[in-house]
Amino acid sequence: MTERVVKRAFRYRCYPTECQAAELSRTFGCVRLVYNKALHERTRAWEGERRRVSYAQTSAALTAWKKTPELGFLGEVSCVPLQQALRHVQTAFANFFARRARYPRFKSRKKSRASAEYTRSAFTWRDGRLTLAKTSGPLDIVWSRPMPEGAEPSTVTVSRDSAGRWFVSLLCDDTVAPAPPTSEAVGVDLGITSLATLSTGEKTDNPRHEQRDRERLARAQRNLARKATGSMNRAKARLTVARVHARIADRRRDHLHKLSTRLVRENQTIVIEDLSVRNMAKNRSLARAIADAGWRDLRAMLTYKSAWHGRELVVVDRWFPSSRLCSACGTVGARLPLDVREWTCACGTVHDRDVNAAKNILAAGPAVTVCGDGVRPQWKKSFPGGRRSAKQKHPQREP
Repeated sequence: MTERVVKRAFRYRCYPTECQAAELSRTFGCVRLVYNKALHERTRAWEGERRRVSYAQTSAALTAWKKTPELGFLGEVSCVPLQQALRHVQTAFANFFARRARYPRFKSRKKSRASAEYTRSAFTWRDGRLTLAKTSGPLDIVWSRPMPEGAEPSTVTVSRDSAGRWFVSLLCDDTVAPAPPTSEAVGVDLGITSLATLSTGEKTDNPRHEQRDRERLARAQRNLARKATGSMNRAKARLTVARVHARIADRRRDHLHKLSTRLVRENQTIVIEDLSVRNMAKNRSLARAIADAGWRDLRAMLTYKSAWHGRELVVVDRWFPSSRLCSACGTVGARLPLDVREWTCACGTVHDRDVNAAKNILAAGPAVTVCGDGVRPQWKKSFPGGRRSAKQKHPQREP
């Protein structure tokens, strides 16, 4: 396989000066204001007049806003991040109308990520030094890993997280070499006790990063609750809580990157289950553990890394009875409570619940690849407007 060129973002820590931080913070506020105002205008036009507003119309409105006394300060920051905010609103509505996302929401000063996006006309990249429009001098960036040789960033995104850390993300073209060819295939069953159970019988322990730092987080949150609203001490305590959350998120992301990279490197085909994480998180007893596992992030990493390195990622339907289907004889057993980790089939085979599920997921992978989505058990009863699926046949059994 030949090398492929992909768009890749390289994220680094940066340490702006006091003047640069003030200018970037002002830009973040203007970007949030323009986004919310554009969203409000488009919502009002539809609800009041049943009229859709295009990007060109919001861009013209932005020019008019800058000329008003109330919003004249928008002209003091770079215009490119403001235009990019309008494009983000347009993208959010396009995803909503295509039913890929919910209706766009307003950005909060406290909860939303503070960021600004600069295109090529709003920054200077020379000899590995980055200078943004309206800022004094280049940014002090910690180059924790090298950029691709001869890379020229097309978009730069500067952000500040809730812990007060500054980041700069450089989007550029990168050449990705395909992984060495292999004929290995693996089924992956995601869980809480074991983060990932492979069809080979191997189990990857769940680090439980949030649980390991839960005492530290609880102590910081109790300290925050005792502080007076609006005080400087409360702001310091809030920063302490945010740093604990950032530590947990960084460690979780690092572990998921290592696991996903290993799976992609060692296997040509990876079969996973389509889990509805949002619905599963409604379980009050398991919501915290499910959020700490990071299943959705792991699937996203497997998706783009498989595409980069020429691997195949197969997703099995969420209704496929992987845990209670005997991988030896194909018999579908009774429903298994979550506390049942081993069960015995009528054929006499003793199954480890997670290993058996991983084997069944791997066996269902070829059926999904050939027949497409729809590997699910037969419905016992139909309902008005519903469809009865075809009878499920185990991939390892003869028809």
